[in-house]
Amino acid sequence: MAEAHQAVGFRTSLTSDGAEVELSAPVLQEIYLSGLRSWKRHLSRFWNDFLTGVFPASPLSWLFLFSAIQLAWFLQLDPSLGLMEKIKELLPDWGGQHHGLRGVLAAALFASCLWGTLIFTLHVALRLLLSYHGWLLEPHGAMSSPTKTWLALVRIFSGRHPMLFSYQRSLPRQPVPSVQDTVRKYLESVRPVLSDEDFDWTAVLAQEFLRLQASLLQWYLRLKSWWASNYVSDWWEEFVYLRSRNPLMVNSNYYMMDFLYVTPTPLQAARAGNAVHALLLYRHRLNRQEIPPTLLMGMRPLCSAQYEKIFNTTRIPGVQKDYIRHLHDSQHVAVFHRGRFFRVGTHSRNSLLSPRALEQQFQRILDDPSPACPHEEHLAALTAAPRGTWAQVRTSLKTQAAEALEAVEGAAFFVSLDAEPAGLTREDPAASLDAYAHALLAGRGHDRWFDKSFTLIVFSNGKLGLSVEHSWADCPISGHMWEFTLATECFQLGYSTDGHCKGHPDPTLPRPQRLQWDLPDQIHSSISLALRGAKILSENVDCHVFPFSLFGKSFIRRCHLSSDSFIQIALQLAHFRDRGQFCLTYESAMTRLFLEGRTETVRSCTREACNFVRAMEDKEKTDPQCLALFRVAVDKHQALLKAAMSGQGVDRHLFALYVVSRFLHLQSPFLTQVHSEQWQLSTSQIPVQQMHLFDVHNYPDYVSSGGGFGPADDHGYGVSYIFMGDDMITFHISSKKSSTKTVRQTCVPTNSLFPQEPGA
Repeated sequence: MAEAHQAVGFRTSLTSDGAEVELSAPVLQEIYLSGLRSWKRHLSRFWNDFLTGVFPASPLSWLFLFSAIQLAWFLQLDPSLGLMEKIKELLPDWGGQHHGLRGVLAAALFASCLWGTLIFTLHVALRLLLSYHGWLLEPHGAMSSPTKTWLALVRIFSGRHPMLFSYQRSLPRQPVPSVQDTVRKYLESVRPVLSDEDFDWTAVLAQEFLRLQASLLQWYLRLKSWWASNYVSDWWEEFVYLRSRNPLMVNSNYYMMDFLYVTPTPLQAARAGNAVHALLLYRHRLNRQEIPPTLLMGMRPLCSAQYEKIFNTTRIPGVQKDYIRHLHDSQHVAVFHRGRFFRVGTHSRNSLLSPRALEQQFQRILDDPSPACPHEEHLAALTAAPRGTWAQVRTSLKTQAAEALEAVEGAAFFVSLDAEPAGLTREDPAASLDAYAHALLAGRGHDRWFDKSFTLIVFSNGKLGLSVEHSWADCPISGHMWEFTLATECFQLGYSTDGHCKGHPDPTLPRPQRLQWDLPDQIHSSISLALRGAKILSENVDCHVFPFSLFGKSFIRRCHLSSDSFIQIALQLAHFRDRGQFCLTYESAMTRLFLEGRTETVRSCTREACNFVRAMEDKEKTDPQCLALFRVAVDKHQALLKAAMSGQGVDRHLFALYVVSRFLHLQSPFLTQVHSEQWQLSTSQIPVQQMHLFDVHNYPDYVSSGGGFGPADDHGYGVSYIFMGDDMITFHISSKKSSTKTVRQTCVPTNSLFPQEPGA
């Protein structure tokens, strides 16, 4: 989603604390710490690791094995081939009356060793199987004999009823690509956007890099890939996100929208009650690992590590580097309404409050007439300020208002009850959708706590939305949660005929706690400055939502084309017609096929795509010629996407090489040039992951309309898109109003935003 903006600005955040120490010490220390962090994460969730670590076996399988050994021993058979007798000899002699106990202990030890050996063998076999990516590189709709055999073996070794983290120990590590291949692919990717002179110079720099520095930097990456869980993901989180000093608002956060055409209830408190209850049900399932792992082709598991920090998580600002604070549990949410902060408990006697009880609590906040205290109303603007500034102010705030600050940062998540309506209106459909997107992305600059992992936004007319902080996870994780939330609060929890949550209020519940902020005088000016900066940033971003309904995913598939590649090539044509030139294009692809994988960049502006675009602009080209070039461009994009997903992309490898070069204090003109590039077109598809939760045929209006993010470049566009059902594609486009190169054009008739009546 919004990671392209962060990727552009990360270069200035790369510093080494040991700048004057021996040449190799900082990078070796950093590699050691990366591995140490990986092992600490495993130890911190020891019990869950035990339950999932024995998968595809189960604790009951040990009992079955032990019972079988005891039965064989009773029948005077020795399945251990004498090992149990040797174990008995090593056990202490407690006297003749305990001879039978020694036999039982020997059988238990032998069963445990045999069971552990079998589990280890299964893990190794499954990891080897999951390292096979031939299935990903095959043409769509075709499956070779090796892939069919592989699928059968994966099915055998995968076990039954996996939990969310069951496959974590069996996932392969992300491979370090060949540096020669990475440089070759990079040069190929920039050829369409560079002049002959600039390309020749870049090629010279690349060859110099390969000759002088590449082998040393690559050696360190291979060392890290052996020692740490992932050779790039922790550095990506630290240098791209946590060390960035830019404001989170617009630059890093992204948003998710509600149903496009439907609002299940117009009652703000009722919608908040059901939504919060649904989110906490998701957290309950997450804690019990009852969420099934995501499987490609119904068989290939993706890494689930990012799910751990959805709830109870806050990004804490630091002067030079932020850090992510994650709590094991939290039994309250922080609520913002008309400049006031409240603490709302979510549990009563260790059980989750009902949706009707939560609605009652939110209604009490809406009915509370007390005014905001001086400067309290705009306090949250500090979370939209540059990170270093906010870190310094937070130090004073933590001293003077520690309890209130802890109530917000220690909440399960943040809830904003907005005083204004939002969503699609018939009076002005295009403008209302654009305003809805802008409200979710930036709000008013002071009504979101941007540090929280996510903010649930409930508008006065019952419309919902989500603002998500990006560092802790990527869009598919929050998207999975959001799909569950919308489906659960609408279809499972539901509403009564008068729009309230089902059930009865609980008059015994204590009222929500109003948080008291003792704001020191010295931070009043900081709040005013932060608010001014947030308003400037908010007012400068332009958002446009474009539901396209002439055709959708089903038509594209009938053409035997990849839907994602179809859109990416179409975006190249649209951008060329807008600017008259090509530009570097960033598309986010996931690398969760690997342990702790996050994302990779697909460089969608290829020579093949440019050839198609030029043909479309050439009146002498025939339709068959354009179509042939289009299919070639789609095939090229598919190859790049599959390479990125299988760990053979370009940008994360170059990023990691650059990080190592900075730790070693090696100057590389080639890597410096690579990471000074600007992504004028940043794109991302929002996947629909749980279609079984929505009945798109009988209820086509009950599907999420996706979400969006800010532009990566001041003179570029941010574009996200989602395939809604089979016959609609919704685009979310952003740009900067201050740019003279990005021009807003309303590209959809107002009446086409609504479903047509039969016969229309």
